[in-house]
This record gives sequence, C-alpha cells and structure tokens, in this order.
Amino acid sequence: MQYQLILRQGKQLDGDRADIGIVDGKIVTIAAQIDGTGDREIDLDGRLVSPPFVESHIHLDSALTAGQPRPNQSGTLFEGIEIWGDRKTNLTAEDVKNRAISTLKQQATQGILFVRSHVDVSAPDLTALHALLDVRETVKDWITLQIVAFPQDGIYSHPNNEQLIEKALTLGADVVGGIPHYEFTREDGVNSVRRIFELAQKYDRLIDIHCDEIDDDHSRFLEVVAAYAIRTGWHSKVTASHTTAFASYNNAYATKLMGLLGRSRINFIANPLINITLQGRSDTYPKRRGITRVKELWQNGLNVSLGHDCIQDPWYGLGTGNMLDVAYMAVHVCQMTGLAEIDACYDMITAGGAKTLNLKDYGIKVGNDANLIVLDAENRFDALRRRPTVSHVISRGRLIFETRSAATCCYLE
Repeated sequence: MQYQLILRQGKQLDGDRADIGIVDGKIVTIAAQIDGTGDREIDLDGRLVSPPFVESHIHLDSALTAGQPRPNQSGTLFEGIEIWGDRKTNLTAEDVKNRAISTLKQQATQGILFVRSHVDVSAPDLTALHALLDVRETVKDWITLQIVAFPQDGIYSHPNNEQLIEKALTLGADVVGGIPHYEFTREDGVNSVRRIFELAQKYDRLIDIHCDEIDDDHSRFLEVVAAYAIRTGWHSKVTASHTTAFASYNNAYATKLMGLLGRSRINFIANPLINITLQGRSDTYPKRRGITRVKELWQNGLNVSLGHDCIQDPWYGLGTGNMLDVAYMAVHVCQMTGLAEIDACYDMITAGGAKTLNLKDYGIKVGNDANLIVLDAENRFDALRRRPTVSHVISRGRLIFETRSAATCCYLE
C-alpha cells in the first residue's frame, strides 16, 4: 500500500513502538512495522508520539497586549480587568486578528491543535468577536478554534450585555460563557447562570463559565452551575473554569459539594500559571495557592483539563503558550508528584482537554484524523520532567511544523 506519510518507530503513550500510516488526512494503519511505502517517511527512532495538546482556556482577544496602556502593578485580577477595560476601547478588527493569529501560530509550533478561546462580548460593536470569527475561518485547515461568548463585565452589569451575548451566539460563537461572581449581587449571579443555560439550550451550545475566580470562600456559584447541569441534563456539555474559591471552602462544605459535582459530571478547567499568580494577593502569610482542588476532582473521577489562560496580557505579562509549562506547574502547585498523578497532569492537556471541548475525533486511532505531535521524550513523565521541544506537528495528516534543534557538544571529561 502506498501512504502519503509514514511515521516510523514512534513510541506510543503505552510504551509500544509502532509505525503510523496516513492517507488523505486520516490514520489508516498502526502496526509494529508497515510494509508499504510512503510519499514521505519520518524515522522517529523511538521518540514519543502523542495526541496534540489541547488549550482549554485562553483569551486570544487580549493576548500580546501586556503593558498596554499600562502594566498591572498590583498583579491582581481586578486591576487586570480595569486595564483591559481601557485597552478594549480602541480595539480594531485587524489588531485582534493579527495578535490572535500570531498567538495561534506560536501555540501550533508547540503542539497545540485545538484551542478554546474566550472573547469579550461586552462591547456594543462586538469587534473582538467578529475578528475571532474571521480568525476561526482563516486557521481552520490547521487548527480547530472554539469561541466562547464571554461577558467580561457580567451579563447584568450593563443594560445591553444580555442582548450582546445572545447576538454573539446568533453570529456563530460555539460556547456560552459567563462570570457570575463578577455580577453586582449574588442574585444577579444566580440569574446569570440561569440565563446561560437557557441560551445554551435555545442555541444548542456548550457552556464554559468563569466560576468563582476569587479567594472569597462565600462565592459559591459552582453549586448553582452543578445543580443546573443536573436539572437540564446538560452534564458534560458544561464546564466550570477556574473555581479558585473551591480551594478556600471549609472541608465539610467541600465534601458535600464534591458529591453534587459527581452527580453533575461537569468538566473543570484549572489555569495553574495564572491562578497561582493572581489569587492570594490579599493574603499575608500563610498565603493560599489559589488553585482549585485539582487532585481531589481527579481522584473523584471528574474530568479536569488545564489552560494557559493568558499570554502576555493585562493579567499576566509572561507566557509563551507552552502547555507543558502549564502541566509542569500543575504538578507542583497541586502536589501531584506521584507517577500516576504526573501522567494525569499530562492527560489534562491532551485527552482531558479533548473531553472538555467535546471533541469527537481525537486520539491516535485508526480512522481518526491524523492529528499528532512528536516529542524527544521516553514517556509522559519524561516529557513533563524535561519539557522538550515538540519536533513535529502533524495536522490533518500534513506536517505543518518541524523543529531541528542544533546538536549540543559536551567537552567535559
């Protein structure tokens, strides 16, 4: 058989070596050795072949704007929101498109082929949304972009925001977002969750809510989200992002809540780089880590994925988009240093992210789209320990990036 591309002797996540044959953008053969030939063949020599990374939570509309119009001196979430409020007054479509595409290319070179981006839909002209809808079309041949209609200022904080989020869905946003803890009152927050579920059902969309992204242990919208997921049957179509207040809840309430979450079967997204940076800013010592109970959620069988959240924007001036950095931070701040736990952190940026995004054709299996990456690593543990450069990125059967690193020579005796 003639293949368009054959990857020779790559090491699978289960440790076995195999050849992978690709035709018309699909994986058609996985075998210990493929007898056919390929138009192009790449000898992987035992390097790790992995499903691509999934960026579960990013804000492309604000990416690469750090210091504009001023730096975030306090490092807090709320100063970041204020700075973004000033920056977004002069957004243009070209500005958003250029920064978003530049960021997506940077992500793709690092093995990310699936991205969920929130976009602020609080502005009356929806400039950022229109721009990202165009970007989604522009990049569709090499990266899958999901767009969340996200009311950064809250649904009920401005008379037009409720209409704007619905308009965003009619224009083509994939996911309904929200931020209940940023609404004016607890009652407004609960009503915003109700409205989010109504819109999701009306337009048959997924849900991803910025939920309890605060250190306040009285911020308890997660229970509201879980209850609505159960009552509507939306379950795994629902995602709660951040949920950092969960780390501050007393253990009696957290135990009760965990039972409710198990029934709800919703997804969770933690953003370790950002959560550890933004949260706990008002603490003296001991200072909270500010990240949700990732380990406990995982131990209870709930789906957890990880996001970078911010790349050089008003909330976080650092970052390159590398998901291995995100998982590496999770290993530390979530104290997931057992071997199975480290593997789980890797899964949170691959299979866990795919489940959060509700992807149907993900993974290295015969019949699936040929989306995969190659790393110079022995296994998941080694990939997180060393965080090597992704050497090959294959999207829809096409090699889109290849990194050829210079050899390092050691002259020490």
